[in-house]
Amino acid sequence: MSGPIEVQTLYRDGEPAFAVIPYREYLRLVEAGPRVPESGAVPHEVMRLHVVDGLTLRRAWREYLGLTQAEVARRMGISQPALSQLEAAPKSPGARPRRETLKRLAEALGVSVEQLR
Repeated sequence: MSGPIEVQTLYRDGEPAFAVIPYREYLRLVEAGPRVPESGAVPHEVMRLHVVDGLTLRRAWREYLGLTQAEVARRMGISQPALSQLEAAPKSPGARPRRETLKRLAEALGVSVEQLR
């Protein structure tokens, strides 16, 4: 779709409450899949996977983005079992990945290192 998007604003008690967009534009946005916020924020769904489901942020991001362990491992240049260990919850406080490893994972996922902490 090119050009400006035709948006209809619906008001409640004099305040904007909803924005209605053409269905074709809605489908384009939905099909684009999950997005990584440029602000460094972590999407609600990633936090739900982390807090409610108990996944590490590393695994929650991968699942949110719809990537397989094999794909992320390939992007990082490591084996799938190595990525599995990286995604596992640390068993002790000293079992944290090195900064360089987190940097490579962040690049493979398209997120910042800070979004993985």
